[in-house]
Amino acid sequence: MWRVARDSRTLDLNSSYTYLLFARDFAATSRVAISAGEVVGFVIGYLRPEAEDRLFIWQIAVDQSQRGQGVAARLLEALLADLPQVTHLETTITEDNAASQRLFASLAERHGAGHEIEPLMGAEDFPDDHDAEHLHTIGALNARV
Repeated sequence: MWRVARDSRTLDLNSSYTYLLFARDFAATSRVAISAGEVVGFVIGYLRPEAEDRLFIWQIAVDQSQRGQGVAARLLEALLADLPQVTHLETTITEDNAASQRLFASLAERHGAGHEIEPLMGAEDFPDDHDAEHLHTIGALNARV
Protein backbone atom coordinates (compact mmCIF):
# COMPACT_ATOMS: atom_id res chain seq x y z
CA MET A 1 0.00 0.00 0.00
CA TRP A 2 2.83 2.37 0.84
CA ARG A 3 4.37 1.85 -2.61
CA VAL A 4 1.06 2.49 -4.40
CA ALA A 5 0.51 5.65 -2.33
CA ARG A 6 4.06 6.85 -3.00
CA ASP A 7 3.86 6.20 -6.71
CA SER A 8 0.48 7.95 -7.02
CA ARG A 9 2.22 11.30 -6.55
CA THR A 10 -1.13 12.76 -5.46
CA LEU A 11 -1.75 11.23 -2.04
CA ASP A 12 -0.23 12.42 1.20
CA LEU A 13 2.41 9.77 1.80
CA ASN A 14 2.46 8.45 5.33
CA SER A 15 5.13 6.25 6.87
CA SER A 16 5.18 2.58 5.93
CA TYR A 17 4.45 1.92 9.61
CA THR A 18 1.14 3.80 9.29
CA TYR A 19 0.00 1.58 6.41
CA LEU A 20 0.95 -1.56 8.29
CA LEU A 21 -1.00 -0.45 11.37
CA PHE A 22 -4.04 0.50 9.30
CA ALA A 23 -3.90 -2.89 7.55
CA ARG A 24 -3.89 -4.59 10.94
CA ASP A 25 -6.28 -2.41 12.93
CA PHE A 26 -8.73 -1.47 10.18
CA ALA A 27 -8.72 -4.64 8.07
CA ALA A 28 -12.50 -4.91 8.33
CA THR A 29 -12.90 -1.47 6.74
CA SER A 30 -10.10 -1.65 4.18
CA ARG A 31 -9.42 -3.61 1.01
CA VAL A 32 -6.52 -4.27 -1.35
CA ALA A 33 -6.48 -5.24 -5.02
CA ILE A 34 -3.79 -7.73 -6.01
CA SER A 35 -2.48 -8.57 -9.48
CA ALA A 36 0.37 -11.00 -10.14
CA GLY A 37 1.02 -11.20 -6.40
CA GLU A 38 1.47 -7.44 -6.00
CA VAL A 39 -0.80 -4.85 -4.37
CA VAL A 40 -2.09 -2.66 -7.20
CA GLY A 41 -4.74 -0.75 -5.32
CA PHE A 42 -6.14 -0.15 -1.87
CA VAL A 43 -8.81 1.62 0.08
CA ILE A 44 -8.35 2.39 3.78
CA GLY A 45 -11.31 3.45 5.84
CA TYR A 46 -12.78 3.33 9.31
CA LEU A 47 -16.15 3.55 10.99
CA ARG A 48 -16.57 6.91 12.69
CA PRO A 49 -16.49 6.25 16.46
CA GLU A 50 -19.42 8.59 17.16
CA ALA A 51 -21.44 7.41 14.14
CA GLU A 52 -20.80 3.77 13.27
CA ASP A 53 -23.20 3.92 10.32
CA ARG A 54 -20.71 6.26 8.63
CA LEU A 55 -17.66 4.93 6.83
CA PHE A 56 -14.84 7.43 6.41
CA ILE A 57 -12.53 6.69 3.49
CA TRP A 58 -9.07 7.90 4.48
CA GLN A 59 -7.16 6.97 1.33
CA ILE A 60 -7.80 5.19 -1.93
CA ALA A 61 -5.22 4.62 -4.65
CA VAL A 62 -4.67 2.51 -7.74
CA ASP A 63 -1.34 1.72 -9.37
CA GLN A 64 -0.76 3.49 -12.68
CA SER A 65 -0.79 0.12 -14.49
CA GLN A 66 -4.38 -0.53 -13.38
CA ARG A 67 -5.97 2.91 -13.75
CA GLY A 68 -9.03 3.29 -15.93
CA GLN A 69 -10.14 -0.29 -15.26
CA GLY A 70 -12.64 0.37 -12.47
CA VAL A 71 -10.40 -0.94 -9.69
CA ALA A 72 -11.15 1.90 -7.27
CA ALA A 73 -14.92 1.59 -7.79
CA ARG A 74 -14.78 -2.17 -7.28
CA LEU A 75 -12.76 -1.75 -4.08
CA LEU A 76 -15.36 0.66 -2.70
CA GLU A 77 -18.29 -1.55 -3.72
CA ALA A 78 -16.67 -4.64 -2.16
CA LEU A 79 -16.08 -2.75 1.06
CA LEU A 80 -19.65 -1.44 1.20
CA ALA A 81 -21.05 -4.90 0.45
CA ASP A 82 -19.31 -6.21 3.57
CA LEU A 83 -20.60 -3.38 5.77
CA PRO A 84 -24.42 -3.45 5.54
CA GLN A 85 -24.74 -1.19 8.60
CA VAL A 86 -23.13 1.70 6.70
CA THR A 87 -25.69 4.21 5.48
CA HIS A 88 -23.30 7.07 4.69
CA LEU A 89 -19.82 7.31 3.28
CA GLU A 90 -17.54 10.26 3.98
CA THR A 91 -14.23 11.32 2.53
CA THR A 92 -12.23 14.49 2.04
CA ILE A 93 -10.97 15.64 -1.34
CA THR A 94 -8.90 18.62 -2.41
CA GLU A 95 -10.25 20.84 -5.18
CA ASP A 96 -7.59 19.75 -7.67
CA ASN A 97 -8.27 16.00 -7.33
CA ALA A 98 -10.69 15.55 -10.22
CA ALA A 99 -10.26 11.76 -10.35
CA SER A 100 -11.43 11.32 -6.74
CA GLN A 101 -14.27 13.76 -7.26
CA ARG A 102 -15.49 11.69 -10.25
CA LEU A 103 -15.05 8.41 -8.36
CA PHE A 104 -17.20 9.46 -5.42
CA ALA A 105 -19.79 11.26 -7.56
CA SER A 106 -20.24 8.09 -9.61
CA LEU A 107 -20.59 6.02 -6.42
CA ALA A 108 -23.40 8.33 -5.26
CA GLU A 109 -25.08 8.04 -8.65
CA ARG A 110 -24.87 4.22 -8.72
CA HIS A 111 -26.49 4.07 -5.29
CA GLY A 112 -29.09 6.76 -5.97
CA ALA A 113 -27.70 8.61 -2.97
CA GLY A 114 -27.27 12.26 -2.15
CA HIS A 115 -23.82 13.80 -2.44
CA GLU A 116 -23.10 16.83 -0.27
CA ILE A 117 -19.84 18.77 -0.38
CA GLU A 118 -18.79 21.27 2.26
CA PRO A 119 -15.54 22.83 3.51
CA LEU A 120 -13.95 20.88 6.34
CA MET A 121 -10.32 21.96 6.71
CA GLY A 122 -8.91 25.12 5.21
CA ALA A 123 -5.34 25.41 3.99
CA GLU A 124 -4.70 27.65 6.99
CA ASP A 125 -5.55 24.75 9.32
CA PHE A 126 -2.53 22.74 8.18
CA PRO A 127 0.95 23.44 9.58
CA ASP A 128 2.53 22.53 6.23
CA ASP A 129 1.82 23.35 2.60
CA HIS A 130 -1.49 21.51 2.20
CA ASP A 131 -4.56 22.41 0.18
CA ALA A 132 -7.99 22.76 1.73
CA GLU A 133 -9.94 19.53 2.16
CA HIS A 134 -13.66 19.41 1.37
CA LEU A 135 -15.89 16.87 3.10
CA HIS A 136 -17.91 14.72 0.70
CA THR A 137 -20.86 12.94 2.32
CA ILE A 138 -22.71 10.33 0.29
CA GLY A 139 -25.93 8.84 1.55
CA ALA A 140 -28.20 7.36 2.34
CA LEU A 141 -26.78 4.21 0.80
CA ASN A 142 -30.02 2.32 0.84
CA ALA A 143 -29.87 0.93 -2.68
CA ARG A 144 -26.94 -1.50 -2.72
CA VAL A 145 -25.46 -2.24 -6.13
